[in-house]
Amino acid sequence: MSAFVGKYADELIKNAKYIATPGKGILAADESTGTIGKRLSSINVENIESNRQALRELLFTAPNALPYLSGVILFEETLYQKTADGKPFVDVLLEANVLPGIKVDKGVVDLAGTNGETTTQGFDGLGARCAAFYKAGARFAKWRAVLKIGATEPSELSIQQNAQGLARYAIICQENGLVPIVEPEILTDGSHDIKKCAYASEMVLAAVYKALNEQHVLLEGTLLKPNMVTPGSDSPKVTPEEIAEYTVTTLRRTVPAAVPGVVFLSGGQSEEEATVNLNAMNKLDVLKPWTLSFSFGRALQASTLKIWGGKKENVAAAQANFLARCKANSEATLGKYGGDGAGGLASESLYVKGYKY
Repeated sequence: MSAFVGKYADELIKNAKYIATPGKGILAADESTGTIGKRLSSINVENIESNRQALRELLFTAPNALPYLSGVILFEETLYQKTADGKPFVDVLLEANVLPGIKVDKGVVDLAGTNGETTTQGFDGLGARCAAFYKAGARFAKWRAVLKIGATEPSELSIQQNAQGLARYAIICQENGLVPIVEPEILTDGSHDIKKCAYASEMVLAAVYKALNEQHVLLEGTLLKPNMVTPGSDSPKVTPEEIAEYTVTTLRRTVPAAVPGVVFLSGGQSEEEATVNLNAMNKLDVLKPWTLSFSFGRALQASTLKIWGGKKENVAAAQANFLARCKANSEATLGKYGGDGAGGLASESLYVKGYKY
């Protein structure tokens, strides 16, 4: 077996498989302090630690919601926070059989020699940070690479740099007991059609898995977090069935069967669009050797945030809304979502051009 097998191999395989349990998915609550500030300012709430803590507590303690989740990605501050009555968030999650995860990248920087393409930073001290996060209770990690579609993008340089970076991050995580979520996100910005997105996604994923193999990453102990294959943001919309067909075809051509789960990012789709598209993929009658699930941030939280509005008296209503989104996406991982969460806030666009966090 050529894959790197360290002391954590069995644990990595077990945890990755658990996170990919059909019917469960991941809540991405790993917004950096700046990004959560934008979310809070949209509801006129000040970006201070007590408000960031209150929002995360609302989500993590929502009655009956956690059974629909297998993991929650945390920001470093959140990993060490507690509920108002003093219980560490990590314990709240673990007691509900939800694995805590951690964002370990330090954001993107321009990639010299390209037309505004980027590479991800955060390798300095990554091994030591991963070891500390494991000690604090984290069992998986996330690192976001960002690519874009343009006249000549993604360039070969961008594809290779980001693939190598993701692979290096993944092996460092595995050496320290964390399941790496490999996230090569191709932004939806642009007027390209779905075929161009499919082509770019295929090129990027093929390069990523070649790099993961070259760096001896244990694929059974990883998860993939890709974009769905969709037309560009300035292009006419297509049906969920078409998105499902193109996305699953792209994955079948590039993602080895050894990978236990694919957990999609929502990429600025409305809450409802993300759920309906995931549902359409799981209804497709073709061989899918991995679980197709979700790792949504905005598409699980946006309407909940608006209902909460930073007010204690709205917490119960906001939590009920969060439960409904978790349940809808759980059903979508099984291809059983009936569209009963549609309309209103859930159908509002969450698209942001050149999304950074």
